[in-house]
Amino acid sequence: MSQTKAPTVVLVGRTNVGKSTLFNRLLEQPKALVSKQAGTTRDRNEGECIWRGKIIRIVDTGGLDIKNENEIERNVVKQAHLAIEKADLILFVVDVKAGPLPQEQDLARMLSRTKKPVIVVANKAERAQERVSVEDREWRMGGLPIPIAVSALRGAGIGDLLDEMYVKLIEQGKPPIESQVINATRVAVIGKPNVGKSTLLNTILGEERFITSPIAHTTREPNDTLVNFNKKQYIFIDTAGMRKKAKVRKAGGLEQAAVDRNKLIIQSADVTLLVIEANEPIGTQERVLAGLLKGSGSGVVIVVNKWDLIPEKNTVTMNRFREYFAACFPFLKWAPLTFVSALTKQRVHDLFTVIDEVAANRNVTVPEQDLKDFLKEATTIYKPKVGKGSKAPKLLDLKQTSSRPPTFDLIIKGQREDNLAAAYVTYLQNKLREKFGLTGTPVRIQVRLVSAGAK
Repeated sequence: MSQTKAPTVVLVGRTNVGKSTLFNRLLEQPKALVSKQAGTTRDRNEGECIWRGKIIRIVDTGGLDIKNENEIERNVVKQAHLAIEKADLILFVVDVKAGPLPQEQDLARMLSRTKKPVIVVANKAERAQERVSVEDREWRMGGLPIPIAVSALRGAGIGDLLDEMYVKLIEQGKPPIESQVINATRVAVIGKPNVGKSTLLNTILGEERFITSPIAHTTREPNDTLVNFNKKQYIFIDTAGMRKKAKVRKAGGLEQAAVDRNKLIIQSADVTLLVIEANEPIGTQERVLAGLLKGSGSGVVIVVNKWDLIPEKNTVTMNRFREYFAACFPFLKWAPLTFVSALTKQRVHDLFTVIDEVAANRNVTVPEQDLKDFLKEATTIYKPKVGKGSKAPKLLDLKQTSSRPPTFDLIIKGQREDNLAAAYVTYLQNKLREKFGLTGTPVRIQVRLVSAGAK
């Protein structure tokens, strides 16, 4: 596996200097959560910036001035240092309004010792006076260059910063690469807190890319990484663990924003991995997550993690688990199950085969004649049943209107659109999956009523 070959620029600094706002500005999209709450960014957050038609990889990190009082804070600092080690260029972000603080003097000396090129970015310079102030001698920290003044919030000075980044990278022999279309499968990874999502992604990526911790809700913002595997590209998106609604409301707006964004991530994913624990019964949280997937349009793979904790297992054990999950998630019976251990790496890389299959099925287009033959066969086996009204409608045609996921119009002649029983529509969805091998993908059927004179 390998990552994109674009040069890497890493944003570092203390908390609340606007690193994530600058990250979003450079990417020209609101990818990172932005909040006045210190420590919003925890994992490394990555994205691609395009400047002069070339790609620069940007990495946002957590604040380096936190006190290391718990495991999460220690991991935040660890992730930032790992990012610095892999950086081709470092953006040391400071707050021009606060002035250089003692912690930043220490950070400046630490960055100087890395022998890597550093650009000091004086953020929050909304006023002309603040932009001029960076020329003062007090800003010359640890032998680093005079800062470039910007306002990430308003966009002032960003072009000058990008030009300086471009030049520095060329000087280092790490020029930005040509922009190219990325034809990658988008894979969202969801689950309740502590089911092992981040550990699973670390195993897939082959490095400690995400923070893993037994503390609930470690990941607070969707975090995506481009991966190449067997000459195919995937974008894996880690998401915040979704807790019970009452706990989310109690935790406040930042966590709620993460949950809302997770819903959007699922809707835009080609495939979603629903990670659940093999050693724990299915609860309300898993059912809520499964319900979100039901109407999302994303392909679905149910990943049964911590399989290593199940003793004396065999194929019969797997079949019993399949029956249990089918009873818990009857509306996701079409989703394949995979049994893995993120900790021992058992069958983790087999997930790529399942993801490929589900993504391909989600993109299927069924030939028109095959659909006509299918409808004739399906209605012969099981006659249409009446829903509302006095008489079952006549089924005239079945036409595919789109893919991703496969979506069909069922043309009927009857009294009203709900004249056909909903259970019969479900029957047709299941038969379509069975006939055309549409494992792992939603199948949508919209009933369309034609005029009474139609044949």
